Amino acid sequence: MKREMFLGVAAILLLLTGCTSSIQELKSCAELVNSGFRPVARERTERFLGKVQENTAECRGGEKAVRFRSTPYVDWANYWATADSSSFYPGTTTIGGHLGPNGRGIDGALLDLEYQRMELIKFNLFDNSGTYEEYIKGRNGVAGPALKVWNSMRLPKNNPGYEAVGGDGPQLCQGELIRHRTLDGICNDIKNPVMGSTGQPFARNAQFEATFPDLGKDELARNRHGDRLGLLKPDPQVISRTLLTRQQSRPEKCSDGQGLPGYSTEASCDYKKAPFFNVLAAFWIQFMTHDWFSHMEEGHNQPGVMMPVGCTHKLVGNGEKPLTPEEIAKLGCRPDDRIDRAYIAEDKDPASFSFLGKKDLARAYKTTQNTVTAWWDASQIYGYDSTSRQRVKRVPVDSAKLLLTPIGQRPGNGEKLGYLPVFQSSDPINPQWTGQEATAFPDNWSIGMSFYHNLFAREHNLFVEAFRKQAAATPDADSGLRNPLRPDEMIRYKDVSNEELFEVARLVVSAEIAKIHTIEWTPQLLYDEPLYLGMNSNWHGLFRDKDLVSAALEKIVVNNFGKSEDSKKANLWYSVFASGPGIFGLGNKVYRDDAVFAKYDPRKTDIWSLKNPDHVNGGINHFGSPFNFPEEFITVYRLHALVPDLIEYREWNRDPNVIRNKIPVVETFRGKATQAMEERGLANWALSMGRQRLGLLTLQNHPQFLQNLTLPRLSSATKKIDIAALDLIRDRERGVPRFNEFRRQYGLKTLTSFDDFIDQRLSKDSPARAEQERLVGLLREVYGQHKCDASKIITSAQLNDDGSPINDCLGHPNGSMIDNIEDLDTAVGWLSEFTRPHGFAISETQFQVFILNASRRLFSDRFFTSSFRPEFYTNLGVAWVNDNGPDGKMMEKDLSNGHEVEVSPLKRVLLRTMPELTPELEHVVNAFDPWARDRDGYYSLQWKPRKGAESDNAFSNP
Repeated sequence: MKREMFLGVAAILLLLTGCTSSIQELKSCAELVNSGFRPVARERTERFLGKVQENTAECRGGEKAVRFRSTPYVDWANYWATADSSSFYPGTTTIGGHLGPNGRGIDGALLDLEYQRMELIKFNLFDNSGTYEEYIKGRNGVAGPALKVWNSMRLPKNNPGYEAVGGDGPQLCQGELIRHRTLDGICNDIKNPVMGSTGQPFARNAQFEATFPDLGKDELARNRHGDRLGLLKPDPQVISRTLLTRQQSRPEKCSDGQGLPGYSTEASCDYKKAPFFNVLAAFWIQFMTHDWFSHMEEGHNQPGVMMPVGCTHKLVGNGEKPLTPEEIAKLGCRPDDRIDRAYIAEDKDPASFSFLGKKDLARAYKTTQNTVTAWWDASQIYGYDSTSRQRVKRVPVDSAKLLLTPIGQRPGNGEKLGYLPVFQSSDPINPQWTGQEATAFPDNWSIGMSFYHNLFAREHNLFVEAFRKQAAATPDADSGLRNPLRPDEMIRYKDVSNEELFEVARLVVSAEIAKIHTIEWTPQLLYDEPLYLGMNSNWHGLFRDKDLVSAALEKIVVNNFGKSEDSKKANLWYSVFASGPGIFGLGNKVYRDDAVFAKYDPRKTDIWSLKNPDHVNGGINHFGSPFNFPEEFITVYRLHALVPDLIEYREWNRDPNVIRNKIPVVETFRGKATQAMEERGLANWALSMGRQRLGLLTLQNHPQFLQNLTLPRLSSATKKIDIAALDLIRDRERGVPRFNEFRRQYGLKTLTSFDDFIDQRLSKDSPARAEQERLVGLLREVYGQHKCDASKIITSAQLNDDGSPINDCLGHPNGSMIDNIEDLDTAVGWLSEFTRPHGFAISETQFQVFILNASRRLFSDRFFTSSFRPEFYTNLGVAWVNDNGPDGKMMEKDLSNGHEVEVSPLKRVLLRTMPELTPELEHVVNAFDPWARDRDGYYSLQWKPRKGAESDNAFSNP
């Protein structure tokens, strides 16, 4: 019977796929179908790991996918159609149907990614705020992962909103506290008021016992690392100068990132470039991180507590040896550098508890606090506490608008929209912020931050003006806005106050930023078909414009899983089915005669009510663990290698193909950024950063200027710091697991030696492979080797393929000399991952962190789910976010990678705020792809000019 079923499945597949698959592949596909879906892991050690069975690999990717199953990297990257056109099944030129080989490849990749997301949700949520014991034990018969309200998320008595949410009784946000995004982030979840607000502890994605390995408090950590780890072991400056420094063919033309006098175009700082990602993208992620997280308080760490940062020892054999003066000079490091210690919130030994015979820690060994809100609320623009809000300048006679002032008589219609003012002496700022534009988060200011703050300040004001225009045309019409204190009272356009309009504009700008990041920045960062579909599914859904399918899936999601007390339903399958309708707007419609939540249906009456807390809050899901960013998420955003040392400056009205200056990025820091913006203008900087390629995230590609950065606030002999070394120190201070354990914690395979970093897809005699082998040799030199002991078990997060525990020998014979890959700093590890999916600017290890957290920050935010409605955003605001602006949806004239695409949200913002760039942007599909690059072809990474840009010198430099 089973054989007959197998042959029947094979016959059906043959009929449906035609002749585009080999008999062997069809047999493998039939075996795959016959075996059914793999179960989601029950235990941490049974995880998917991104590795599939041989028949699955053959069905989805043929012989190539089978051949590379033996590597430690995910299999989906070798499936059909997951790279450029060379990855199409032979003889095909399009993806075709779902059952064809290319369709199987894409669908298989998406399925693998969803399995990873489900298991990340199941195994990687560790809250530091006091809820973890309940997450494990449950409460009152409800499994921990299905819990939705926590006592530790109550507002404390010292919060001004304490009485308003219920004081000592049950707490529920209402009234003014739920209308807008609050300044300090409270009441996003109206039943957990303090969640995500300023000052909450960072979470973890790694088991608490795996954090802070250098403390040696866990036996497995001691077995993994012996006595080889410390805050300065291995030496962070030696790592920086040996493994991270950009090598220069003509050092005199670069001058450590300082360029040449007069910003001469003869300057040259070599860097490894990503052909499909531009400098706007590099600064975008800094702009995002300023919104999401910060460990510092008003631009400083622990005051008065300075510590050394290395440049003292190197590894020789298996021991440390002091650096000689000659070695220090050769490395170029500085033993006299000092930096302030990081803030630690709690450092007493954590409590523990036992459940079902297993003992767990209740939190990590130490904790840290997020000093900004964790929400995607544009707090870097609008503020996150009372001090930061004082830095936000509004027009005195029109407080709905941000204060912008035109500068000079530069050409361009965008110039009349103006620029942010400069800080005044009366503003609450640190001395190093003097001369900068006034904004809520002014730390680490650069030309990129100046650009985006001015850009979105203009966008804020344009929304206000569009709203006012609508109010003038239809003053008595319903704006859609409602006051929760008077929910049945219509608020006409003419009745919307300046303060209400300011907060609505903040909601709109915040949602635009989130949309840009989700469907524009990230798909260019991860430039292939599975991730284009995956990231768009987070926002729009996999079944966009297929209303019946989307509505059906949304009913399943929220009715059956969103309110479920069964942890399996509440967590795992919620994320699967939410991929159908999309996370954004999930649960923002309620119909009496249908499922509680469904997509818009004009034939039915929407009974969503501002009076009903379950409607206001109904679309969110925290998966049993209060939302905040984990420390591990912050680690993977250490992306300094993206930034070039020099910016190739151009002018939009003087032949954009000509590079007119090469301006050191370090000359656009702090107040110099503001000066550069005022002198040269927003549109010219947009053009310059839009055309230039950013740096690859790889070894020996760190900006030289950041290794020699002057920080006047430091009380040290040098007043300089090596940012690359500092990144390693901060990760160590905050207890980030080292690279291999980091991978295991996130459900990725263990590497057994530094040689595993070499991309096995490269031919043995290729120059690229030789370079990777050279760099692997440097890893071995810096981190060393040791004689392994097979009796030492090193992890509880993963097992060997044969089910045995992973020991210190990592599969090598007992007593072997093996690489200290367990000691490798995580940030160095992912820079060393030369094996990546096509079009990935980041490593698969970094991406694994994104899979979990990119979804969670949407799932957990009611302003992106059930409260994305006119009652909060106004009718104009909802349309503005959905349509990428005020003029309805606009479509690109040409297909992009086989898809009809809308004019992207950032491109629309650029066109509104700098209309003088219209001719340049006409050719742009994704604003984060270099603007003059020809992106013709299926996910092509070629560096060649589009029509009209042939004379651009950037294309003569590979």
